[in-house]
Amino acid sequence: MAIGVRSLEGDAQCDGVARLLLMHDGDGKVLVLLPWEGLLNLEAIWKGSGRQLQPARSEDAVRFFSQPGLNQDAGLRKLFSLPLYIDLSLQSRVEFKAYEPHSGRTFRVPGAWLSEGHMEAHSLALTRADIDAVQPDGDDRAVITRAVEKFTALRIRQRLEDTLGLPSFSPTTQKILMMRCDPEAGVDTLVPVVRLDPSLSAQVMSWASSSYYAVPGKVHSLEDAIIRVLGFDLVINLALGVALGKTLQMPNDTPRGATDYWQQAVYTATLAERLCRKMPVTEKLRPGLAYLAGLLHNFGYLVLAHLFPPHFSLLSRYIEANPHIGTEYIEKQVLNVTRELVGSWLLESWAVPAEVCVAVRRQHEADYDGEHCGYARLVHMSNRLLREQGLSDGPIENIPAGLTESLGLSRGVVNEAMEHVLESRELLGEVTQMFSGQRAS
Repeated sequence: MAIGVRSLEGDAQCDGVARLLLMHDGDGKVLVLLPWEGLLNLEAIWKGSGRQLQPARSEDAVRFFSQPGLNQDAGLRKLFSLPLYIDLSLQSRVEFKAYEPHSGRTFRVPGAWLSEGHMEAHSLALTRADIDAVQPDGDDRAVITRAVEKFTALRIRQRLEDTLGLPSFSPTTQKILMMRCDPEAGVDTLVPVVRLDPSLSAQVMSWASSSYYAVPGKVHSLEDAIIRVLGFDLVINLALGVALGKTLQMPNDTPRGATDYWQQAVYTATLAERLCRKMPVTEKLRPGLAYLAGLLHNFGYLVLAHLFPPHFSLLSRYIEANPHIGTEYIEKQVLNVTRELVGSWLLESWAVPAEVCVAVRRQHEADYDGEHCGYARLVHMSNRLLREQGLSDGPIENIPAGLTESLGLSRGVVNEAMEHVLESRELLGEVTQMFSGQRAS
């Protein structure tokens, strides 16, 4: 499962389609009507209704709006006799075209029907411009500092990373990170470091023995695992991924129906690396760094849960209620900072390669053309493609025009890479389980 619905494109948006949302509490179900592009402000509807209404799960919404009775006027009239909360911008419409994105159904509703039930109009929706207008100014560090100060009692007296209590790496991880940044490092320097850490050695042997790599014969030693099976780049990337995953706790109250964190990370890493290998040699992107960028693209999600534990549950409810809007805008509204910004800042402070930091920070900016933009574009494309398959969270949107060509790829090559990943689902599931299992150890 994944959180995200297909976005309305062009003419559909201009046609004035409203978004229909099912919510509920202990007293029963209600409907909410909003402009399609609007982000539902949960605090506004809680205040306006006097109820702690929660968005229905995706599967519950599909089941509810797929009832055969809704194909007839009588059923529709009964539907809209439910308590209805409507955004002020919509209340004067003569007729509605209401789209429910989970089921994909559109309903034409005469405005007169709405007055037959219990209807309340409130200012419920926020636009992207509304959200951007109140964001703090400054560089990434300043934005993070202000966001944390707003939601906690912390006062920044020392270096930010110390004040926030973010954990540091183990000596082994620090050495591996230094090797990741050293173009001269190789297997000869990696093997002794891995051998000194029994936990990491066991993980490397487990990875090498996995059916995903399908090597002939048994893996007899650590050197055999690294040299013959996994290779320098892959061991470095997998070790860093596990280390970062262990550094911060997985959040408890995640959005219902969200993609598993490690599943999304592994699929994005695998697809980004495969696309990178299909690029022309002239592009000079390194597949190992593309894999690491994909593996860490969502790392900021864990950081947000660490920095804002009292507010993370609220963030999860906003994501559930607004599956048509990218999480970056939802996080700006709720926390004044995004997972991409805070994740890239922390990775940079830990000296993770700049290519990876840029990819994490700029992954939603398809038109970004600064240094290392190729890695950001690879992650952007991989994430969009995986959303279409229900393997990544976020609104389902088309690949931006020109993005494929800017990477020196064709649509046929991209489709082939995606098909390869889908055909490897069972094996990638093993890799995901290895990451998840290491987290519990």
